[in-house]
Amino acid sequence: MADANTIAKIKLQYHRSKICTPTKHKLVIKGLGFTRLNQIVEREDTPSIRGMVAKVPHLVRFVD
Repeated sequence: MADANTIAKIKLQYHRSKICTPTKHKLVIKGLGFTRLNQIVEREDTPSIRGMVAKVPHLVRFVD
């Protein structure tokens, strides 16, 4: 049973390598908590996380 205070979650997958990407992109990947390729993490659905994903849409994708 979910209550009104439950924060929405999104699942993200790190699906392309950060090799040969700018340093800022590497830091965003690290900030999202990814350590391995094809790793799936679950994060809160906040504007800051959405903004981080928007900076590296070619490296990260949403998982249902």
